[in-house]
Amino acid sequence: MKAVRIHEDGGPEVLRYEEVADPTPAAGEVLVELRAAGLNHLDIWVRKGLPSVPKPRILGADGAGVVAAVGEGIDDFAVGDRVVVNPGIPHGSKITVIGEHTDGTYCELKSIPASQLYPLADALSFEQGAAFPLVFETAYRMLITRAGLRPGEWVLIWGIGGGVALAAFEIARAIGARTIVTSSSPEKLARARELGADAAVDHAGDDVVQAVKEATDGRGADVVVETVGEATWERSLAAAAQEARVTVCGATSGHSPPARLYRLWWKQLSVLGSTMGMPADFEGAYELIRSGKARVHVDSTFGLADAAAAHQRLESGAQFGKVVLTIPR
Repeated sequence: MKAVRIHEDGGPEVLRYEEVADPTPAAGEVLVELRAAGLNHLDIWVRKGLPSVPKPRILGADGAGVVAAVGEGIDDFAVGDRVVVNPGIPHGSKITVIGEHTDGTYCELKSIPASQLYPLADALSFEQGAAFPLVFETAYRMLITRAGLRPGEWVLIWGIGGGVALAAFEIARAIGARTIVTSSSPEKLARARELGADAAVDHAGDDVVQAVKEATDGRGADVVVETVGEATWERSLAAAAQEARVTVCGATSGHSPPARLYRLWWKQLSVLGSTMGMPADFEGAYELIRSGKARVHVDSTFGLADAAAAHQRLESGAQFGKVVLTIPR
């Protein structure tokens, strides 16, 4: 089969489109003929060696396709079924991620534990199926499982257009929360307003904290989705309401921001760490998508052989939605 692998850490140029051996499903596994693989920033970090993984390694956490064969003991799936992959494999209270801790989905065929597969809804294309799992599972755990977001509450989401940010936006809207989104792109802010954002703020040129206060009649955001770190942390705490929840799943701009501890006790804030999600998080997010309450946004598609160009698109930050690789039959 064809696959995209890395043999060394580095830039997009280290992605190799090459022939590798076909996998065979073991007991409890399903062989999936992948039709699409979604890109995540995780793929970029692994490619760069952050963390460095054993090589050669097939990248990619997200995928959707068709069952090609089933291993011993599999009764829930049959050849020809359309399926979507849940990339987070639970081990008690911890998870490992397909494409980071194992070979991933940038390939034509992959053997996957049956417990990680779900029927792909008829209304979803393979590209949409590959676009939602990791980011929606992550955002659902942040907002619903960890922060306990409730209808009518205000959510501040930095950097609309990125995968987790858009997923958080869709989940918040789906349950009846109100959204304040930020970007430095006028086009992205306009798009967010069209999609139903209650407020959209230029985080490069405008006062985000003041804008949040104006939108919320002086109260502040009940929940803040923090993925950026040093560049936004101080403003996140300042924009948070009394007894707000600040939920953190990453720090793309740096992981050691000023603590501003006085805001934590003065406002009685809760800071909640969140990583990926458990099966219940995936299932909760997927139900919002299946029901039509949450939308999946695909920015662009590239062929499997063009994975380097797809990585360049994702790293540019220009995307609004997910970058997806299409995989021919």
